[in-house]
Amino acid sequence: MINDTLQGRRTVIAIIMSAVIVLYILRLFTIQIIDTRYKEGADSNAFLKKTQFPPRGLIYDRKHTLLVYNKPAYDIALIMREIRGLDTLAFCKALNIDKAEFIQRIEDVKDRRKNPGYSTYTPQLFMSQLSIEDIATIQQSMYKFPGFYIQNRTLREYAYPIGAHVLGSIGEVSQRKIDNDDYYNRGDYAGRDGIEYTYEESLRGEKGVEILLRDAKGRIKGKFENGKKDIAPKAGKNLTLTLDIQLQLLAEELLKGKMGSVVAIEPTTGEILAMVSNPSFNPAILVGRQRSKNYNALLHDPTKPLMNRATQALYPPGSSFKTAEALVCQQMGGINEHTYFQCNGKNSSPIRCTHSHGSPVSLLSAVEESCNPYFWNAFRATIEKDGYGSRNINFRTRYDEWADRMKSFGLGEKFTDSDIYEQSRGYIPTQKYYNKLYRGETGWRAITIRSNAIGQGEVLSTPLQMANLMCAIANEGYYISPHLNRCDSLRKKIHYCKVDKKYFPIVFEAMWRVFDSGTAVASKIPGIDMCGKTGTADNSHGKPHSIFVGFAPRVHPKIAIAVVVENAGFGSMFAAPIFSLLAEQYLTGKIKRPELLERTKNTVTNAYVQER
Repeated sequence: MINDTLQGRRTVIAIIMSAVIVLYILRLFTIQIIDTRYKEGADSNAFLKKTQFPPRGLIYDRKHTLLVYNKPAYDIALIMREIRGLDTLAFCKALNIDKAEFIQRIEDVKDRRKNPGYSTYTPQLFMSQLSIEDIATIQQSMYKFPGFYIQNRTLREYAYPIGAHVLGSIGEVSQRKIDNDDYYNRGDYAGRDGIEYTYEESLRGEKGVEILLRDAKGRIKGKFENGKKDIAPKAGKNLTLTLDIQLQLLAEELLKGKMGSVVAIEPTTGEILAMVSNPSFNPAILVGRQRSKNYNALLHDPTKPLMNRATQALYPPGSSFKTAEALVCQQMGGINEHTYFQCNGKNSSPIRCTHSHGSPVSLLSAVEESCNPYFWNAFRATIEKDGYGSRNINFRTRYDEWADRMKSFGLGEKFTDSDIYEQSRGYIPTQKYYNKLYRGETGWRAITIRSNAIGQGEVLSTPLQMANLMCAIANEGYYISPHLNRCDSLRKKIHYCKVDKKYFPIVFEAMWRVFDSGTAVASKIPGIDMCGKTGTADNSHGKPHSIFVGFAPRVHPKIAIAVVVENAGFGSMFAAPIFSLLAEQYLTGKIKRPELLERTKNTVTNAYVQER
């Protein structure tokens, strides 16, 4: 009995001793292998490891004109355990900050919620993105402030004060970004939007490390092993954009005093030649220590300058949609080039016409004259070709087919295989949407949704999608996803439209007539055959939006353009001249109509004035 008791005690003691040994081993493993603080502390006694930030990749336009480059900038970093005998007032004066800001910054460094990587042994960021002017006073007296040192980095600089929405900006990384990518530390900067965001990993490069040797008193004695252990930073990769900077400059100038956007694309490649949204801002104001203040001002500006209207704003495409309508309705057998419909002008019903022209109207004339009743009848003849009501299932099937063919032109969907930052998807209404809106499958028919026929109602698109539609028509049935990086791989993103090539010639002819004798004759470029379509899209908040889309020249098109001027009225008056001037600049290299140029540049819309 006694032996059993002793044996039990021995077992318990053995278990306890084993547990202590295991815990001891685990603790040693944690300290030596997992938790790097002790190693960092030991290393920091002998070494100072300074991060070497790589220069960010440069950005060029399609003709290799430099758009974005780098200028020197500086950070103030600190190692908390090395700060001693600091003359706080002298330090603050040298950096042009007050004592309250100094205290707050030190508290932020120590706050592990804001700075989870805080350690008294390792370098911590105190202040970032200082210019040479900011650093000049303190640079010569850093020896007076032990524990603080200067590290180099770069800031973005812009060759032109334009292209803010395309180029994007650089901002301080969030904690989520740090947690998801071990490249970043507190105080690092990364692309926040635009091209800077899309190509962040390519543009940012790779950080380096400089290892400096300390003596027993912590003083820097020079490079460790003469720099053999240093890791040199690798510069980010340069990026060549598809933009034509001269075209971009002209487009931005023409949109001054107006709210709207311009998108110009090379049809055969999908390369975006110009992308402008106005109101805009100089990208340089979102660089450096003033970024936060300026960004906040832009964020609260009622004209929404941070919004890229070219890719995010949604508009009824209006009559520009009739080009796609003409193609899809032919493909589905609702009409052909010999189909005629009656038009009674403003007395037409259920959709009135905004133009006065002869009747009956052919497809050719309907596109040229932008006849609303024609396209309403074409739409009805297409989706109700097999009837409705008791034959309802055929109507639903044909509506789905109509919507699917429209989407094949890049309408109602994002370009998911593109490098364009922040896109709205637009909208081609679904059967499900209408079933819900009209309480069932039998609650709607062609006349219920007749506004779709003329690019109004629930149909919405972005200017980017409108320009892409012109590319698809210019290419007679396909488009390459619009993109901004001028690399061959993006040219392979080919999408074929669900309309046969044989249906395009009559639309080409009609769009050519728009310039030759139709609504845009005043914007015709002498000696150049162009194809276009005016649009005047209804707007519940004021005057209609002025829209113009098209491509040039007619044979072997080199440029497709969409122009939207908000609350401006007729497309022929505001948007068409902008289209014409941009096409002339790109195709000929200069503007030969100075009067039209000056008049268009100096036009200011009421909507712009009211918002300002």
